[in-house]
Amino acid sequence: ENNPDGSMELLSTPHSIEINNITCDSFRISWAMEDSDLERVTHYFIDLNKKENKNSNKFKHRDVPTKLVAKAVPLPMTVRGHWFLSPRTEYSVAVQTAVKQSDGEYLVSGWSETVEFCTGDYAKEHLAQLQEKAEQIAGRMLRFSVFYRNHHKEYFQHARYGRGTHCGNMLQPYLKDNSGSHGSPTSGMLHGVFFSCNTEFNTGQPPQDSPYGRWRFQIPAQRLFNPSTNLYFADFYCMYTAYHYAILVLAPKGSLGDRFCRDRLPLLDIACNKFLTCSVEDGELVFRHAQDLILEIIYTEPVDLSLGTLGEISGHQLMSLSTADAKKDPSCKTCNISVGR
Repeated sequence: ENNPDGSMELLSTPHSIEINNITCDSFRISWAMEDSDLERVTHYFIDLNKKENKNSNKFKHRDVPTKLVAKAVPLPMTVRGHWFLSPRTEYSVAVQTAVKQSDGEYLVSGWSETVEFCTGDYAKEHLAQLQEKAEQIAGRMLRFSVFYRNHHKEYFQHARYGRGTHCGNMLQPYLKDNSGSHGSPTSGMLHGVFFSCNTEFNTGQPPQDSPYGRWRFQIPAQRLFNPSTNLYFADFYCMYTAYHYAILVLAPKGSLGDRFCRDRLPLLDIACNKFLTCSVEDGELVFRHAQDLILEIIYTEPVDLSLGTLGEISGHQLMSLSTADAKKDPSCKTCNISVGR
């Protein structure tokens, strides 16, 4: 290994980095180096950095660059658990190879080029972990009979007259925002119409207050939820609050929304789950919701306004309860799983 004068041969600079098998909290990495280095290299140094968000606060201390020192293994090497990788986040990575010498010092190569990649969304098994956490605090089941959606008067006026190719008198699906868990596969991907179903335990009726507007559309529960609907668990989160939210998706079987959810979200049994049920009792459909969660229901298809009623509510507009683009509290033990952030 040593030259006659006692100095070590320099190591070649790693190049042609390839990254694949990316998940929400792991990736596989490989690169090319000279054959002569393969026998000598004892360690890899991997420098991984979260890409700065253009609109993130410049005064916030930057992520400390994290260099992973790993014993040399045959490539490709899987990186998992060495860092807390966040889902759906852009990272840059560069590598260096090294030979640990007898005095404990490292002889190192130059740094490779820097490659960028983006981690994936939560997979079904991660959502199943979130689902288990949500089940633990869902509470008892209360009966309900209507789904409802609050908004401003203008929203319903627009829906009534239709626009462009959209038929009138329909609530049209729109793209879900980025509220909730950062790794949720529905954010920015799934189209739907949001509904609530929570009732006040003393009246059994929808509450008179809403953060979303004074006008409320109510529709009999069976119009959106029945044995020909699939029900999926999508998310569980809080916004630095004592109460928690669960997002569920109602998708008519075989619809586009159903096909999207089938590959990505845990499917629930509509008659038997801890969140939202539709069961046949004495020949009638009976609906129940979890008392201790605020449920946000996404219905994946257009909804005909003529199937329900529209009216003004008497209560206040409680803006603090709005979840539009709400950021999840990453430190809450109740609704976070160990993967990612």
